[in-house]
Amino acid sequence: MIELLAGFRDFIARLLSRVDAPLMAALLALMTVSLLVQSSAGDDALHAVLAQGARFLLGSIALLLLANTTPATLRSWTPWIYAGTLSLMPLVFIFGSGRSANLWLDLGVFYLQPGELLKLSVPMMLAWYLHRETLPPSWKTLAVSAVIVGLPVLLIVKQPDFGTGMLVAASGGFALFLAGLQWRRILIAMGMAAIAVPVGYQFLMPYQKDRIMVFLNPESAPQGAGWNIIQSKIAIGSGGFSGKGWGESTQAALDFLPEHTTDFAFSVFSEEWGWLGVLLAMALYFFVIARCLWMAMQSKDTYSRLLAGTLALTFFIYIMVNGGMVAGFLPVVGVPMPLISYGGTSAVSLLAGFGLIMSAFAHRKYLSD
Repeated sequence: MIELLAGFRDFIARLLSRVDAPLMAALLALMTVSLLVQSSAGDDALHAVLAQGARFLLGSIALLLLANTTPATLRSWTPWIYAGTLSLMPLVFIFGSGRSANLWLDLGVFYLQPGELLKLSVPMMLAWYLHRETLPPSWKTLAVSAVIVGLPVLLIVKQPDFGTGMLVAASGGFALFLAGLQWRRILIAMGMAAIAVPVGYQFLMPYQKDRIMVFLNPESAPQGAGWNIIQSKIAIGSGGFSGKGWGESTQAALDFLPEHTTDFAFSVFSEEWGWLGVLLAMALYFFVIARCLWMAMQSKDTYSRLLAGTLALTFFIYIMVNGGMVAGFLPVVGVPMPLISYGGTSAVSLLAGFGLIMSAFAHRKYLSD
């Protein structure tokens, strides 16, 4: 019995040895912030905390398992993971559910959002492809990369989920940038994107066009589409320097702020903890990003470097989009604040992504191009 316990202890120790302690500590701090927000802002606080805690536990298990999986193994699995997650998208159009868009598949025990899984599988697939090609990317490589990224993005936007689609597209751009894409080609791509904006605007849903117009002038519809932004800014401003205190968010308690546990959870946090709390949360976020980028630079093969760097930069975009959205600097696009907003597939996929980054770093001594 003693030998069995000793063997189990050694097994757990080996698993934990692949986990980066500084990064994990910062992630645990952000998860704690999330549980505090959910216990304060949730309509059923106990259920919200337990559900979010269960998702964090599941995500942490995924992180642990992926951190202990070698990048070579992950690379061999990548085409199957990409194909599997992409194959779920057509099911959303047939069996999907949601209030304003069919984003989730009801699996009975929990809801699965395939678009969130593509935030991981698309960078993995692009890193897998670029690992096999001569870098910097040629026009042929760019064309194949555009197909790898473009097909999932089109399916996600068609749901419609414009915010997630743009984040997946951004992850593809980051992977190509990290692969050494020349500035000349970057400028050409930016010019083509600028030309495509007026054309793409015509294909937006009416509510998406309303969000853009309200972003430009929220007061034009204070009781309609501009309500969310106005109430969010009220919540942030009323928090002041040190905040009203935990559980004292009037915007959430009086139900003035819609989606106060999901898209606008950071507004509730800002009202309760003030600018001091916001600075602390931002410090944690930027430590996570800096640590992940440093770990990416230490990786020894192209696949690991591109995947870890892309996931780190995409995480930065999540923060900037939600932060800009709740502060009124960007249109409302339904992007949650990572690891703070209430969410199932999002929380698990984010933590799994950090497991991929830890895998690249933990196995760096055994890899080479």
